[in-house]
Amino acid sequence: MIQFGCNRLLVAILFIALFACNSDNSKYNAFTPGELWLDDTNEHINAHGGGFLYHNDTYYWFGEHKGSGKDGSRAFVGVRVYSSKDLYNWKNEGVALQVVKDTLSKLQEGCTIERPKVIYNETTNKFVMWFHHELKGEKYKAALTGVAVSDHITGPYQYIDSFRIHAGVLPLNMSQEEFDSIPEINENQKLTKQIRIDQAKSGELFKRDFYGGQMSRDMTVYVDDDGTAYHITASEENQTMLISKLSDDYLSLSGEYIRILPGERNEAPAILKKNEKYYMFTSDLTGWDPNPARLSVADAIMGEWALLGNPCVGTEEQVNTTFWSQSTYIIPVQGKKDAFIFTADRWKPENHIDGRYIWLPVKFKNNIPYLEWADRWDLSVFD
Repeated sequence: MIQFGCNRLLVAILFIALFACNSDNSKYNAFTPGELWLDDTNEHINAHGGGFLYHNDTYYWFGEHKGSGKDGSRAFVGVRVYSSKDLYNWKNEGVALQVVKDTLSKLQEGCTIERPKVIYNETTNKFVMWFHHELKGEKYKAALTGVAVSDHITGPYQYIDSFRIHAGVLPLNMSQEEFDSIPEINENQKLTKQIRIDQAKSGELFKRDFYGGQMSRDMTVYVDDDGTAYHITASEENQTMLISKLSDDYLSLSGEYIRILPGERNEAPAILKKNEKYYMFTSDLTGWDPNPARLSVADAIMGEWALLGNPCVGTEEQVNTTFWSQSTYIIPVQGKKDAFIFTADRWKPENHIDGRYIWLPVKFKNNIPYLEWADRWDLSVFD
């Protein structure tokens, strides 16, 4: 009996040791773009169109909780959040912003929530979430931006409101005289890609929405070194970008904004700052399908922006599809100078929950950022 008991104990010890060994080996120590990425519960990370925040020595990943099938892009859960100490291994922290069953609420189940981004206000000690919001049953007609707030980084976030932006307010880079000279838009003409471009360049789309508020679709938020926060969004039927200064508490728009790159058809903005220059990665407009990335630069975030071209290098297919992905956010790697990770989504419109993540190190040549494919890489590339 004693021998039998000892054998059982030995087997138990060996099992525990083997389990511990396997658990340790299962931890990620590198990035493998496009591959299945499991969280601490062995579920594929469900945080699409993500935004990232580093707070108290921890990274937080906020993203769209997608469902299965073609309808999986609608919000029946909300915004999910994960945490990580090393950027490789992520813990599911639950739902940060929950949609509601109240059919009178803009945030009701079945609406669309995209590209959630969270920033921390050091003065108010509040965490503020901004996101692109479309109303249930209206597809992409509403073109709203939404805002929510929490005392805790993982939530729950209290929904404040969603709205069109800058109703009745001129941008800093447009005078009243220039606005008055813009012709009224012809809504009866047959629309083509070129006509939309021309309507943006002439200002007709901007004037059409001036009093009701400008559209806000794909967006991001960026906090500069001085603590000033900015909301960057695709507007005017996605033909033009707007950059808006947020209020001091980050909960609203200050009213100061600019129009940039009118008629250039940019969406999916992601920003980094290096050597006092601002770089913005964007994409063209092809729905869920990938297309060539764009890179723009400015000396001041509320200044003049210029297109630099495609930041991707590689095969023709990689360059023309941004490695089969679309930009979402640039993560500054803590503790490493000028170290940035380009994060993007590889959308799966036939089964949204299976969307994959493309993370690549941002490289620089003559101080200009560029992207190059890597099947597997780790943070040592920044050493």
